[in-house]
Amino acid sequence: MMHTVHSYIRLFCIIWINISTITALNPIIIKGQKLFDSITKDQFFIKGVSYQPSGANQTIQDPLANADACARDAPLIKELGANVIRVYEVDASQNHDACMKVLEEHGLYLVLDIGTSTSFIHREHPAYDVPIYNAYRSVVASFVTYPHVLAFIAGNEVSNDNATTQAATYVKAVIRDMKMLMRQNKSRAVPVGYASNDDPSIRESIKDFFVCGDDEDSQADFFGVNLYEWCGGSNFDTSGYADRTREFEAYGKPVFLSEYGCNLARPRAFDEVEAIFGPRMTPVWSGGVAYEWTQEKNDYGLVKIVDGQVQPMKDYENLKQRLTVVDPKGIHMDEYNAQPTSRQCPPITESWKASTILPPTPSEGACRCMKENLSCVSSDAVVLSTSNATVGAQIDIMCGLVDCGEIREEREKYGIFSSCSPADKLSRLYHLYVAGSNNSAQCDFNGYARPALPTRNNMALCSLIKPDIKGVPSMSTITTSSSILTVLSIVLVYTIRL
Repeated sequence: MMHTVHSYIRLFCIIWINISTITALNPIIIKGQKLFDSITKDQFFIKGVSYQPSGANQTIQDPLANADACARDAPLIKELGANVIRVYEVDASQNHDACMKVLEEHGLYLVLDIGTSTSFIHREHPAYDVPIYNAYRSVVASFVTYPHVLAFIAGNEVSNDNATTQAATYVKAVIRDMKMLMRQNKSRAVPVGYASNDDPSIRESIKDFFVCGDDEDSQADFFGVNLYEWCGGSNFDTSGYADRTREFEAYGKPVFLSEYGCNLARPRAFDEVEAIFGPRMTPVWSGGVAYEWTQEKNDYGLVKIVDGQVQPMKDYENLKQRLTVVDPKGIHMDEYNAQPTSRQCPPITESWKASTILPPTPSEGACRCMKENLSCVSSDAVVLSTSNATVGAQIDIMCGLVDCGEIREEREKYGIFSSCSPADKLSRLYHLYVAGSNNSAQCDFNGYARPALPTRNNMALCSLIKPDIKGVPSMSTITTSSSILTVLSIVLVYTIRL
């Protein structure tokens, strides 16, 4: 028996040696207004840097699909004193395992924006349709299984002034749906939140809007502020940092600087780092993300990339000097008593138009059902046209000819097919017009429509088809280095007891 035990111990040691070099990062969880390591229960502070190097001329810039760049940059980001990177867009169709492994090995968590340059909530013409929903869902599905994904950001500065506040309603719907997806697929509940600009005209309303209401599922799990008030030789009081800190004292959800680093005076001294991670801010804030890693046209870079090689700039050295010495003092999760808070939703006014009545979760099945009932649909010419007869223009024309209630998205009113794609909405309008005229020959509209043979005859049932909530993997199907160690430990304890 002892020989068997020794064999198990020897096997355990061999495996331990092979995997002990892997830095397993524990998932970060939320309690009240603070972030905590889920295993050690120590309070977690974000020491982050924005990471979105411009790459090849691609529609979607995905820095986490470039394994060589990740391997090149991660050691320098760690040397900077960072423990988090924020990435603004990724291509969900790409493989990210190599980059994510490199980040984990260097102790770097990921805060990920789930919108892309092709799929996002438009601030001036907000809509939340099936293509956008599927794109967001794909990003979440691609990254939810990595234990060191700290958070998903559902929108970045989408509502950035009085004229664009209505878009916040749609972002809040995205938050609701991504949280629902993870819950119903039994995956890890990665926090989902919002990153705001610092526009004084909507500052109060927007921070309250994203955490208000009785439905916790639609509330943001955290709130980020892109704060550039500390410039040059400023300080905590004169910069506005003191005011912003007072405003969030009893917020009830974690808040952090989702961007900081004003560059009006260069090189940047990053004097604000001492305040962000010091005793005047850490009771309220959970750290911040310095903007940004590579030097781009806006001159916010910490490093330059020349012929594929990294050249640290003076900003990098200054931030490193600050970030590596700060030691924020937190509280142990078991000693922290989170105080329940509730916030009133801002009323709709001339300057605040975001409604608490959110658009429905887009249902691809309902839209497909609707289209299969149509005898006149939009043609490829609608999408391919380069003239003024775009999809939007065609919809405007048709809404002057037929009732658009089914596809309309208005404040607090959403048609049963309002979340269908623009082309599918237009198809419904073409069909209504032709059916109303009882003349199938009219299904042309200057080449933008074509006849179709319906495969269904049950339009009334289409609205009953529920959204697709599948596609987000369960954490139970994923084996991480930390779980391997846990299993091995259990095996070792069991065999010793034998």
